[in-house]
This record gives sequence, C-alpha cells and structure tokens, in this order.
Amino acid sequence: MRFMRVGAKGSERPAVLDGAGIVRDLSGLDVEIAGGLPAPGSRGAIERAVADGSLPALGEWTGSGAFEMRDGRRVGAPLHKPEKIVCIGLNYKDHASETGSPIPTEPVVFMKAPNCLVGPYDEILVPRLSQKTDWEVELAVVIGARARYLGSPDDAPSVIAGYAISNDVSEREFQTERGGQWVKGKSCETFNPFGPWVATRDEIADPQSIGLELAVNGTTRQNGTTANMIFGVNHVVWYLSQFMVLEPGDIVNTGTPAGVSLGHPDVPFLTAGDVVELAADGLGRQRCRVGQA
Repeated sequence: MRFMRVGAKGSERPAVLDGAGIVRDLSGLDVEIAGGLPAPGSRGAIERAVADGSLPALGEWTGSGAFEMRDGRRVGAPLHKPEKIVCIGLNYKDHASETGSPIPTEPVVFMKAPNCLVGPYDEILVPRLSQKTDWEVELAVVIGARARYLGSPDDAPSVIAGYAISNDVSEREFQTERGGQWVKGKSCETFNPFGPWVATRDEIADPQSIGLELAVNGTTRQNGTTANMIFGVNHVVWYLSQFMVLEPGDIVNTGTPAGVSLGHPDVPFLTAGDVVELAADGLGRQRCRVGQA
C-alpha cells in the first residue's frame, strides 16, 4: 500500500493511494494513525475499506510521469514529526570518489533535525549566507517497529515499514568548513523533501534494485541504483540498532549516488529559481522549486 498525507501545511490528512490512482481519506476510519502510518494491526481494515469504496476521495493522482494530484491539492510529507532522521554518508563508492573521500569501512552516521522535513513539492530554501547548497537523491527507509540490538541484518526486514524518496539537501560549507559538524549543513529548514508516499515493504520487491534519478533545471545530475550501495538496507538498519533505538516512524536516509555539485567545480550549486526533480522506481516523483530564506 502507498500512504500519503494531503492538505495545507500543518493540517494534512492521512490518506492511501489506491490501485486506481484515487487518493482516499483515512482520517475518518476507526484505526490508529501515528505520524501518517497506520498501526501494524490496521492494514486489514484499510484494505477492506479501500475495496468497498467507503473511504472518501480526496483527489486523483496524475500518474507516474506527473507530479501532483489532479485537483491541485497539496501533497505533504507522508510522515508527520518523526522522532529522528538518521542518515548514512558516503554509502556509494562513486559518490565517495567524487568527493575525494576514502571508502568507509563502517557506515558513516549523522543526523538531520526532524523539523527540516517538508513535502515533495514544497519549496527548498537556500539558507542565508549560503553559497554551496547541494542535492542528494536517496532511498529512505521508514521504521515500523522498535529496533534495539538486532541480532543480524536478516532481522532488519521485520522492523521496516516501507520506503520513500528523500532529498538530503546539504549546505557544503556549513557541513565541512564550519567546524566539521555535518549536522549544521544538513538540518537547515526545508532540507529534507520527502515522499510523495511511503510504499509498504511488500510493494518493493528488492530495495537493492531501485533506480534513483535527480535533475536540476531539466539536466540530469544523478542517475544511479541502490544496487551500488556499500552497505545495504538491511545492514544499515541492523548496524544502527547497535548504537541507538530506532522507533516506529523514524526515517533512515541511506546515502546518495554520484552526481552532486560537491566535487564537480563545473556544476553550480542551487540558487533561487532552480527546480529540482527526483524519481525512484516504485516510489513516485518530487518537484521542488528553490527559494531564498
């Protein structure tokens, strides 16, 4: 299933995108919705309500090649106020190489502030004083059950709720030239466009074979696949559980393939007026215009 949140910022309704492309309202259904995702025992009730047509329609999706709901409603981030956003850096060999970094022997872990999460068509704001605002298309993992000291990577699928597209927007000067604290260059407002939906785990046959693309002003900058991750999804979730407790609704950004502005002096960083478009197999598309804070 594909879960969304639709509506004006701050008042989004939880929704499900059905097989016919109709976005249906979940807010009136007698099931527990936490942060945009239904509780583990609620899926059967949702499936029955979708099948019998009892869920109100909020709009119609335009299709895989387009960007927004047909009736113009705003699509918000499919999760609401995650407890944490955990990120893996340098998780593709080609990306590590383009930034001049050694190949990691363990996952490189950093955090983003949860309140930088925005919708897949919301504006990205270049921070004040920024000269190096960059992009990173990523596969995001959404945690569905508490993960604490998992025994092995084979245990990871049992705690994964689903997957989504994430843009780990980054200010490279803040990240690497202002004291070495990555979180400063990763947590500026609007720095994590997310969605348009979370696809449940069963919707994605193999998270290690998802194509990822990103274009700026119509020019393709990233074109990769999760098959090239250094540390796969299951390894990453297992690894993180050894150092922190992952809770339902947490987001794990799993790294980006080559093609960011950093490491390519001929590729300009983002400025106001640019348009950033992302796509991932089975996970929809994003389109964000860039503004100035």
